[in-house]
Amino acid sequence: MKILSIETSCDETAIASVEASGGLRNPKFQILKNLVASQVKVHQPFGGVVPNLAKREHIRNLPILFKEVQGSSFIVHGCDLVAVTVGPGLEPCLWTGINFAKELRMYPNTANKPKIIGTSHLDGHLYSFLLPQKTVNPKLQTLNPKQKTLEFRVSNLVFPAISLLVSGGHTILILMKDLTHLKKLGETRDDAVGESFDKVARLLGLPYPGGPEIEKVAKQGNPEAINFPRPMLNQKNYDFSFSGLKTSVLYYLRDPKQRIHPNLQNNYSDHSDKFVGWDRIANVAASFQKAAFDALIKKSLRAVKEFEAKTIIITGGVAANKTLGRMFKQALKEDKFKINLIIPEPKFCTDNAAMIAVAGYINFLQNKNKRLIARGDLSI
Repeated sequence: MKILSIETSCDETAIASVEASGGLRNPKFQILKNLVASQVKVHQPFGGVVPNLAKREHIRNLPILFKEVQGSSFIVHGCDLVAVTVGPGLEPCLWTGINFAKELRMYPNTANKPKIIGTSHLDGHLYSFLLPQKTVNPKLQTLNPKQKTLEFRVSNLVFPAISLLVSGGHTILILMKDLTHLKKLGETRDDAVGESFDKVARLLGLPYPGGPEIEKVAKQGNPEAINFPRPMLNQKNYDFSFSGLKTSVLYYLRDPKQRIHPNLQNNYSDHSDKFVGWDRIANVAASFQKAAFDALIKKSLRAVKEFEAKTIIITGGVAANKTLGRMFKQALKEDKFKINLIIPEPKFCTDNAAMIAVAGYINFLQNKNKRLIARGDLSI
């Protein structure tokens, strides 16, 4: 089955063409095209995403990307299914993708009329680990000599799995009994972990998007320098909270003894020690990052023990943070866990349309189809 997928939930315009096969027992995906048009430079001056500007960019970028993927303007050919994100996300942005998908199907020169399936952005992240990867557990990979890429194969070794979905808008812990039987164990009660990274970056004067900037600056700092709190760490549930951690960073920076450079953003290109306070900024970034990740790791491992999971899967934009992966590996080693740790390639952690194709295929096989209506608050 050939799937055309469209993703416009926030500030990335993305279209992909993916070949899917194997069914629910052994799904396989070959990416034919996977294009993303970034809007970072558009939103950077504002320190965050401006919905109406994002909508404008989606409207401009969608026809351009579609032509690159399909080779012609507004003519869908050789496609069996169109998967489009309907939520969660910014509703003005979601509508651009939904309306574009509807227009494609209605275009008079379209030879066939492929079915359109509404897809959850969260399902896209959740199933993104099924996309081709360069590094996965040797037991769960095979080499396709024709494509010269690694294909991920689902097997009984994978499940049950604990899936940690961490992004700018969501922090969710999920029990996966298999690909279709899911149970949400917990989620954030306030800020998502990715959102807290953006907010702390803003407090430090770092450019948008804040997550990658925090990771970069933290490499020069001491993660043990400041003992920031780990909210809800010892509570007997699987919920998270990052608002208090963010506030703790704010109060720390307000302390006159901890004053740092008042306008880092204007001096950011200078880096390191060319102005007073850089070492303290790096320590704050490193200590904050460690506190946030400690909470994610401890609750994930607790869930692994309780549900006797064989795999931990980490997905979402924050999963692209290499420090998070290293900390998980170290924690598994220290606790002597002998289970699989699966993290998608970084390009599949951040928003992209290939993951929407995967989610669309999994949902199509289950006859699940979300209404083609933008839902900003759609949950998993």
